[in-house]
Amino acid sequence: MTDSILYPSFRSWGGGLLILVVAATLSACNEQTDIAEPAPRPVRTVTLEKSEAGVPVVLTGRIEALDEASLGFRLSGRVIERAVNTGDRVEAGQLLGRLEALNELNALTVAKANVAAAQAKLTQVRNHFERQQTLLAQGWTTRANFDQAERELRTAEAQLDASEAQLKAAHDQVDFTELKADAEGIVTAVGAEPGEVVQAGQMIVRLARHGGRDAIFDVPAQVLRTASTDRAVDVRLADDASVTATGRVREVSPQADPVTRTFQVKVGLTDPPEAMRLGATVIGALQTDAVPMIEIPSSALTEFNGHPAVWIVDPKALTVEIRNVDVLRFDPATVTVSQGLDVGDVVVTAGVQALRPGQKVRLLGLDS
Repeated sequence: MTDSILYPSFRSWGGGLLILVVAATLSACNEQTDIAEPAPRPVRTVTLEKSEAGVPVVLTGRIEALDEASLGFRLSGRVIERAVNTGDRVEAGQLLGRLEALNELNALTVAKANVAAAQAKLTQVRNHFERQQTLLAQGWTTRANFDQAERELRTAEAQLDASEAQLKAAHDQVDFTELKADAEGIVTAVGAEPGEVVQAGQMIVRLARHGGRDAIFDVPAQVLRTASTDRAVDVRLADDASVTATGRVREVSPQADPVTRTFQVKVGLTDPPEAMRLGATVIGALQTDAVPMIEIPSSALTEFNGHPAVWIVDPKALTVEIRNVDVLRFDPATVTVSQGLDVGDVVVTAGVQALRPGQKVRLLGLDS
């Protein structure tokens, strides 16, 4: 009876001991698992340096004449002839158009008659003055009569001068009814047809004077701030890249276009080929001024908190941290960073998607 009582107690004690041993073994395994650290992750890196490079700028523009003028009549009237059309080449002094000149010719006739009358009057008054001069010398007339004759002579001379001036003005009015080219060039536009009544100064013919061509571009403000105006600009035809010319900035508009908010820039071309005709579409290319900048491979760029970021390696601890950056320009191969990185930073370029802050890394090509 005593043995039967002791045996169950021994079995209970032995089972408890077995449970304690198993629990201790499992605890030891867990501790070994927690203590074991993962192997450092291999990554590729690049050490940052600043480079100076200009940003290429490509703009589309058009060819215009270096010197273009809108020509019109100096007086109002009805157009009876326009001797040229758009695209015609003209010489200096060539007739471009003519107004109806009936009124001007009548005024010229009146002016000629007034001159003839003034000349006859002057002849009569001069003869009277000479007689009074002779009589005064002989004592047969008074000084008052002589002075009166002298005044009439001076008046007649002044009237002849006025008539001759009016005659010259009448000749000019007749000449103004004809519009002539002031220089050699090409007609780029016409503004009136025969039969139309035009006002003085209204554009009748727009003439691109011979002597040079400009490439006109609409340039954004940020490009003007970073591009030097004395740089050479390479210009080529949009439909034929083999037709090229070189020019320099000749004029920059002081005011932006109210719609596009761009500034008109005129580039004077040096010896442009004939294929660069007026109105042709051209493409201009130039480099902006070189400024220090940091470039990294595109593969180094990732995202953190909704903004561009890169992984930075601590060269002593060989751990990584993520840092947001400001991207200035993105190309398929490289990314230009304006803020967030410094010279000497070690940036991860491969494996950026599998990293976490504080993670140990092994730089490929170096001993771990």
